[in-house]
Amino acid sequence: MLSENNQNKLERIVREYQFEHAMDYLKETVRQGIRLSKKEMETYNEIGVSRIGGDPDLPATVKWPVNSDGIPMTFLAQLQLIELVPHDVSALLPAKGMLYFFVGVDEPAYGIEHKVIYLSDDNLQEAKRYHSPEVTALESEFTGYRVSARPTMEPPNYGYVDYDIVEDDEHDYEQYEELCFELSDENSADLAVMFGYPSTQHGDCEYEAALHLLTGLKYNYSAESALKQITDHFQGDSIRAKQEIEDTVLLLALDSDQDVGFCWWDAGELQFYIRKEDLLAGNFANTYCSLYSS
Repeated sequence: MLSENNQNKLERIVREYQFEHAMDYLKETVRQGIRLSKKEMETYNEIGVSRIGGDPDLPATVKWPVNSDGIPMTFLAQLQLIELVPHDVSALLPAKGMLYFFVGVDEPAYGIEHKVIYLSDDNLQEAKRYHSPEVTALESEFTGYRVSARPTMEPPNYGYVDYDIVEDDEHDYEQYEELCFELSDENSADLAVMFGYPSTQHGDCEYEAALHLLTGLKYNYSAESALKQITDHFQGDSIRAKQEIEDTVLLLALDSDQDVGFCWWDAGELQFYIRKEDLLAGNFANTYCSLYSS
């Protein structure tokens, strides 16, 4: 449910773009997200800040994660939660601590080996810059950038939107995109988004992620089949299965970026998912990673 401020803002923007015919639909489908934008290149003169690329700040007690072949994973991001929580309108994140994201080989595009680590503030007291191993799974060096967070509204993108509702005789998809840019306040410095809609052509990412998170099974590109498998997992409880899919959250989507050096296949997006129940419990041990590229 949108906050009162976001609902008022959405109503104002929808009227400004003359999309009143889609007002109720957008109120129901717009997600409250967090966008992360590039600031300055990292100088490492400050420990424990939000950073994408480069090296992480880790205590000596934390071992660098490795993939199934024993090769060090590649560090992607560390997010200082005290910097994010003021922008977490839906109150999903832990109030304090740090989230770290690592990835193995980004191939194939589904079930990608990765690691999400959550450390409380108590565990961060001895953290210091930890230089990435010379060779990591991606065999790439990424440039570190400080990032800033801001709250956004994330409307359904081209893979999720109901075209029959947003388009009519007077409104086309290009006009809807303009509305989306205004709602999400999108800009060229954006590196990542949390809790929004993943980039995709088919709108079934949550089915794929939920199926794996709940059953460990591989998605066969059929949402109907995935729903049946999840329903079977819950002994025929289809209501529970649908709720689990609805509660599968896009924890982080990392865009390709030339400055950092991220290039997910053909300038795509790397996506991390988590069950809402685990997120609210501060449990990041069970997550899913996939990749979208056009």
